[in-house]
Amino acid sequence: MKINCCPKCENSEIVKSGIVKGKQRYFCRDCNYYFTVNKIGKKIDDYYVTKALQLYLEGLSLREIERILGISHVTISSWIKEYNIKKPPHSDFHATYKVFKQIELAEYIRNEENLKGSGLIITEFGDKFMMIKWERFKK
Repeated sequence: MKINCCPKCENSEIVKSGIVKGKQRYFCRDCNYYFTVNKIGKKIDDYYVTKALQLYLEGLSLREIERILGISHVTISSWIKEYNIKKPPHSDFHATYKVFKQIELAEYIRNEENLKGSGLIITEFGDKFMMIKWERFKK
């Protein structure tokens, strides 16, 4: 990773200044600031960010989304704040979800009683499918 400027003053007058804990250290000649290369960190795929936000908008709690996707509820909460997502008011109902394999999903949908009087969304998660269901006009 090539460092072009000082993170403190953004001046390009920087020189190498040794290695600390296996990372290259730099020195800014303008502001006399020592710094090392930024951590790259762990990046979560945008696919999971989108899925988490969709599930949140569908009425699932942060803990439920955490159990489904395996991503911390704190991380999901920070995404909600970062993207300024507002959940529409769903005071009269709470969505339920089930995770199926393809054959199980086909069997569930074949039974007409499972589909009457409810809204239904099916989304893919790798080799499984998640069905989000909520009852219409529930009071």
